[in-house]
Amino acid sequence: MDGLTHATGRHRPHAVVIGSGFGGLAAAVRLGARGWRVTVLERLDQPGGRARVFRQDGFTFDAGPTIVTAPFLFEELWALCGRRLRDDVELRPVSPFYRVRFDDGAWFDYTGDAMAMRAEVAKLSPGDVDGYERFMRASAAICRVGFEQLGDVPFSTWRDMARTVPDLLRLGCWRSVYSLVARHVKDERLRTLLSFHPLLIGGNPFSASAVYALIAHLERHWGVHYAMGGTGALVRGLVRLIEGHGNALICNADVREILVRDGAARGVLLVDGERIDADIVVSNADSATTYRRLLPAGHRKHWTDRRLARARYSMSLFVWYFGTRRRYADVAHHTLVLGPRYSALVRDVFTRKVLANDMSLYLHRPTATDPAMAPDGCDAFYALSPVPHLDSGTDWAAEAERYRARVARRLSETVLPGLEDCIATSRTLTPLHFQTELASERGAAFGLEPILSQSAWFRPHNRSEDVERLYLVGAGTHPGAGLPGVLSSARILDRVVQDVAAFA
Repeated sequence: MDGLTHATGRHRPHAVVIGSGFGGLAAAVRLGARGWRVTVLERLDQPGGRARVFRQDGFTFDAGPTIVTAPFLFEELWALCGRRLRDDVELRPVSPFYRVRFDDGAWFDYTGDAMAMRAEVAKLSPGDVDGYERFMRASAAICRVGFEQLGDVPFSTWRDMARTVPDLLRLGCWRSVYSLVARHVKDERLRTLLSFHPLLIGGNPFSASAVYALIAHLERHWGVHYAMGGTGALVRGLVRLIEGHGNALICNADVREILVRDGAARGVLLVDGERIDADIVVSNADSATTYRRLLPAGHRKHWTDRRLARARYSMSLFVWYFGTRRRYADVAHHTLVLGPRYSALVRDVFTRKVLANDMSLYLHRPTATDPAMAPDGCDAFYALSPVPHLDSGTDWAAEAERYRARVARRLSETVLPGLEDCIATSRTLTPLHFQTELASERGAAFGLEPILSQSAWFRPHNRSEDVERLYLVGAGTHPGAGLPGVLSSARILDRVVQDVAAFA
């Protein structure tokens, strides 16, 4: 850490970024491109946050986000540095986007091909083809407003929110995603298929605003991609962009407190006692953690402990990373293995907060596209199951192995026959991990739950309401979780952080 304590105003104005998830890395690239001297502080031993990499027994596992949409947001970061994304990272389109197995044994290939999707819908429910098309038109209209027009607009005042209300009302965004879907299609399997997307960003399809129905069009328009070498390749590429500006990323640097003087963030204090002065502080930590643990209560009038305690938090995740000694050539890159219940299972996770006996799983098989992620003749996987956050009271130290075995049985019975006899390597991640390793409030995997009353202006602002010169990026601020959301949160900094000249 020697040499990292800087005097404010020396050389270029200094920005400290807390956390190196995609939001923090993108923020550091953008600030560096605008002339800021940037220090990124990561409490773990490698960059990436939720997107870090696990390597074990010759297998490589992406810990977190695996679905890359809106690739232009990455291309823009490289362009800001005078480079081309394709020169450093290969983004390869994935099709189908998802292969879905329903509990009744029916299959559905979810793609970006409009005609192929009509055929898949007709195969499942011929009477719903026209309704499906109406839903996709609604999704496109919502995407034009909710993502293309508002995704990188800061909601700093109530007036910003008020200006969007007429459009959101016109598009029916006061409904839930499921309610919007149900207006257009009748088949319950299709309703599940078209409304599950909020779960990818920590939302309940039955309560998340219909604005999140935009994801269906976003995927169709820009596609679903995989970064060859895993999302870790994107992390490494962003770190190189940061270093290319002469800036630094420091691992094993745990922030204890955001330092405030005269109502403004002036730097950070590390757990080891090191003080790093700064002109601005950008937090990519969980937003509740930023306010509750890093910012003393005396500096907070808006995001008080009481308000944060009463907030609603997203579900958590159980993730099983495993490698097999054989290949499952017929398994798609992204597979959804749906259970017998939908609304009741979601209610168990979000409302009742109980660990259910049944499950729905997202299965990631990167070796379908990138065999180098596993030894020759082997496959790499992770299976992800939505589970309640730690308010459930589940004893994960005792439950983790039992739940892993249940996941293994479910996969063996459905899409990976003989799985239990060919496992070469294994590790699990539970809600405890999100709390202890990722410093996420209540072990919630996506921060605050994306409901209407915790979205846009009602979400923690990108420019802190409590402290000047403190900014937030990542899943816990506007516009929310998912790669397009966290990259857009960094994009907002271009609008809310003053130019370097103001600090010189």
